Amino acid sequence: MKRIAKRLRDFNELVMFQHSVFSLPFIFIAMIVAANGWFGFKLLILGALAAISARNTAMGFNRYVDRAYDVHNPRTANRPSVDGRLEGSSIAIFTLVNALVFIGVTYMVNEMAFYLSVPVLIVLLSYSYFKRFSSMAHIVLGISLGLAPMAGAIAVLSSVPLWSLWLSIGVMFWVAGFDLLYSLQDMEFDKTNKLHSIPSKYGSGATLKISFLFHLLTIVFWGLFVYEAHLGLSVWGGVFLSILMLGYEHYLVRLDFTKIDRAFFTVNGYLGFVFFGCVILDKVLV
Repeated sequence: MKRIAKRLRDFNELVMFQHSVFSLPFIFIAMIVAANGWFGFKLLILGALAAISARNTAMGFNRYVDRAYDVHNPRTANRPSVDGRLEGSSIAIFTLVNALVFIGVTYMVNEMAFYLSVPVLIVLLSYSYFKRFSSMAHIVLGISLGLAPMAGAIAVLSSVPLWSLWLSIGVMFWVAGFDLLYSLQDMEFDKTNKLHSIPSKYGSGATLKISFLFHLLTIVFWGLFVYEAHLGLSVWGGVFLSILMLGYEHYLVRLDFTKIDRAFFTVNGYLGFVFFGCVILDKVLV
């Protein structure tokens, strides 16, 4: 049992399971808005399983193909994928199993979700290679998580309403913006190893400005989402709170690059749930 528990801990560390908090709230936001309220326990379970298995697939694949780089990066050298705790074959099996789980879950959701499952996985897996040839990798990561709201709408409506597109684009810029800040930690490593990123190509000053612009666009598109979905004042309040939290994130990073982890994990983790809570208040509790 101890060996199994240790194995589970290693896989948990491999994919950083706790970071599922970034996409889960926005899937459920879309599902609540699409259903105009509570969408039922079945879709709650299937939505969570789909989001987690899709993310595990993407993270497992990323860790597998990045091993040659991660072993030389001081920030990533102690990951289970490169320090000997998890062998490559185990990571490959983990990734494949999660991909099959994701496809199976979408089959139980509806026909449209099932037909789109493989294209979605292709997008998610493509991120792992973009940094080898393009600094647009940040946008690709944003697109990967930005698919979450559209997936939530598809789960309920079997269609992609305009408001879900605005929400998804907002999530895309939100994720790309905070990934830019996170990538500042690897700026010198990326330069040395000829990996493409906006920080390594344009420097920290330009990266901070681009990240700030992305987060301004985040607010614009979330505002369009609230307007198009005819949501109430509580959700507009969520947009306002998002402005404050993103502003605080940029303040932390500009103040001290050593606070990037705090800005990345803590602030962004709370932001999604704050926005989610405001939508619940508007569509479920009132």
